[in-house]
Amino acid sequence: MDIEEILARHFGDAVAACAIVLEHSRMVANKAVRIARSLGDPSLDLRFIEEAALLHDIGVCRTNSPGIGCPGTAPYILHGIIGREILEAEGLPRHALVCERHIGVGLTIEDIRNQELPLPLRDMVPLSREERIVCYADLFYSKKGDALRRAKDPHEIRKGLRRHGEHRVAVFEEWFLEFGA
Repeated sequence: MDIEEILARHFGDAVAACAIVLEHSRMVANKAVRIARSLGDPSLDLRFIEEAALLHDIGVCRTNSPGIGCPGTAPYILHGIIGREILEAEGLPRHALVCERHIGVGLTIEDIRNQELPLPLRDMVPLSREERIVCYADLFYSKKGDALRRAKDPHEIRKGLRRHGEHRVAVFEEWFLEFGA
């Protein structure tokens, strides 16, 4: 599978945005694979973890994200849903679920209702261990300017999640115990 080709095809003329998403995704993939290897669990699919981490933000290509050069029309919160649609069309249904389920620590129907998010009313939380690893690794990296190449520390992550509710911090704490820093 040529992940860079898939990304480039969907980002089209938004070359700078594609480069930012790819760099972000490579850092997420490297961390996710390191975490998976450190767990010593032979049932984990390392290739899938790497591929899914590299593709998890493909849906950004259709969002209105001028800060990274995406001229799309969709709100950024939809990038997980859009990514799922793209990867299902690419014949990658398992990877598609990672796209949909990676936002924050995942979104529940209750989260969507309470925050009045423009998302389908369904739980979109990582279920498999591979999905949780990618989602967890993603929390450490931003796509924003000078923060792109710097990993966040756990305190920063907790602070960011706290804005959306203590229940999100609790999920992060569970993952932190399971996967480490």
